[in-house]
This record gives sequence, C-alpha cells and structure tokens, in this order.
Amino acid sequence: MSASLPEPARLAVIIPCYNEAANVAPMAERLAATLQGIAWEAIFVDDDSPDGTAAAARALAATDPRIRCIRRIGRRGLASACIEGWLATSAPYLAVIDGDLQHDETLLPKMLAALEGGAELVVGSRHVEGGAAEGGLSPWRAKLSDAGTALANAVLPVRISDPMSGFFALPRTLFEEAAPRLTGTGFKILLDILLTLRRPLRLVELPYEFRARLAGASKLDAAVMLEFLGLLTDKALGGLVPLRFLSFALVGAAGVLVHLAVLGLLFGVAGIGFTAAQWGATIVAMTVNFLLNNRITYRDRRLRGARLWRGLALFYVVCGLGAAANVGIAALLVRDGLLAWGLAGGAGAALTVVWNYAMSTTLVWRGR
Repeated sequence: MSASLPEPARLAVIIPCYNEAANVAPMAERLAATLQGIAWEAIFVDDDSPDGTAAAARALAATDPRIRCIRRIGRRGLASACIEGWLATSAPYLAVIDGDLQHDETLLPKMLAALEGGAELVVGSRHVEGGAAEGGLSPWRAKLSDAGTALANAVLPVRISDPMSGFFALPRTLFEEAAPRLTGTGFKILLDILLTLRRPLRLVELPYEFRARLAGASKLDAAVMLEFLGLLTDKALGGLVPLRFLSFALVGAAGVLVHLAVLGLLFGVAGIGFTAAQWGATIVAMTVNFLLNNRITYRDRRLRGARLWRGLALFYVVCGLGAAANVGIAALLVRDGLLAWGLAGGAGAALTVVWNYAMSTTLVWRGR
C-alpha cells in the first residue's frame, strides 16, 4: 500500500526576502510553532540575495516539505514577489509577512480564522487599539509611513488604519480577481490590491506590535515613497500609461530643470556659445537622469558595480540620437529667432523622452 499523501496546505505564507539569510531559520521555527494544527506552507521568495538567503531557505526545504523557495533572477520588488509566490501555491488562503521578523507571526491563526469566518481581507495593523509601531521604525521612517497612510486613505474606497501594512491575509478567490490588473511594482502590495479592486471589502484589522529588526537592513526609504506615489498616479489614470514610463517622465522633468540650470550657467553666465553650452547641459542632464532612473524607475533592475558604468556608457550611446536631435532642434529654433534660448533648450530636451524611454528599457535596464 502506498504511503498516504500529506494534507494539502490550507494557508500559504509568502515571505519576500532580500539579504535575510540570518532570519530564514528563525522565521521557519516561529511559523512551525504558531501554526501547529494547521496545514500550512511557507514560500520564501528571494530576489537573488548576495548573502545566501535562497541557499538558507533551500537547506530547510530539503528536510521540511512545508518550506519552499523561489529564487528570482534579474528582478526585484516586494509586490511582484508576493504575486509570484501566491501564484505558485494552490492554498485557498494566502498571507504575506516580511522576512525581517518585525511582524508578529502569532497573528496568523487569527487571520486564518477571520478569513474562514467570512472576512475578505485581514490586515495586521500597527494603528488600531493594541497595536504599536514605535519599536520597529525610526522617527523619520515613522513620519514617512504616516504621510503615506494619510495620502492613501484619501483615495481608497475603504477606510483602513494601516494601508501601508505589509502583513495581511486574503482568500485566493479575491487575489485571483485582482491579479490580472495588479501593477506589481514597488513595495505596497496591499495598496495595489485595494486600488485595483476599487470596492468596499469585508475588512478585519488585527492589532500587533511592530518589532525591532534583528538582522538585515530596512527597505523603506524615499525611493519607496516615490514608487508609492507612482502607484497612486497609475491607478488614478486607470493604467493607461505604464507606471515605469510615468516615473521615467518625472525623472526626465527633473533632468530638464538640471539641463536648463546648466545651460543658463554656461550660455547665460559664462558666455559659452549656445551649441557648445547645449551639449554640455545635455551631458550633465543625461548623467543625472541615468542615476535617478537607476535608483527609482528601474529600482527592480538596478545596476551596480561594473554594470553601473557599462550601463551609463550604453545610456550615453542609445540616447545619443535623441541628444543630437535635441541640440539640432534647439539650435535651429534659436538661430531662426523662433524661441528664446531657455524655451528652445527645454523643447529640445522634452522631445527625446519617448525615444530615451524605449531605448533605456530595451537595452540599458533590460529584464533578464
């Protein structure tokens, strides 16, 4: 007689990771302790961490079939990691918890019970009575989170105390409803789901105390908040314009300001000829655009080390045609007296945005 098959997982816990090798074993131990009597599985989704996070997860998976690992190559981001993890399981109930041990895993049985009782979304909240965030956030990160919470609640269809939470659970049916329209960019997957569904949900919020990090480093920074603003913009536009292009265009707008400032110094102050000044301003603006796009627009494909310098060189090359058109058009407009130097320089820079975006996405920050 064949051995009986193990009970299928009822709850799948997705753990997005980057440089969390030291936290993998403690997380698995805590899940095993708190989910006793529940059929569960944990999927560590690792964004190719250089510290061996995937290897640590696989070592556990070799002896515990409840542990699984997805190692992602050439892409990053908490939201997309959650989506891939949830798509890789057949469990009827899904949860996400950070891999840094700051979330209270003992809340998971209560989350599952609430879902089985009819809730559509159960969120671990730091901001309802009994919850606290002081232990896990520095003062400036707390202010950053509070600002995001206020902004999110201004546009959400349902009032929620902690829309920035990365600790929540939902039934598979709700995820499958939202999945085809999720942006999948950045770190705020809960907000992505709420903005995608655009309807009131049977929501339960459970308090927990946000714990201090034991190992690794926080991923919350200004770039995450810019991605958050981009997500709001993307949903407001109904997804008609790609979120990455919106970010690229905003960085390009900053580049135009840099371009005009440098052009003013070279042409208006230093008295350098317009064509030479326009080239100088173009090179400076291109460099600034590359660095900002690498940090923000293509955060999930961020170039580092030698690849950063190769990417910068390639960025100069692929944007060269656009820059040539920029300089030529602007010089023509000034020479013929059609526009003042400032307006001509700005017009020339703006005309290259679409070309630069297409070439940058295809060649410089191409996905693997």
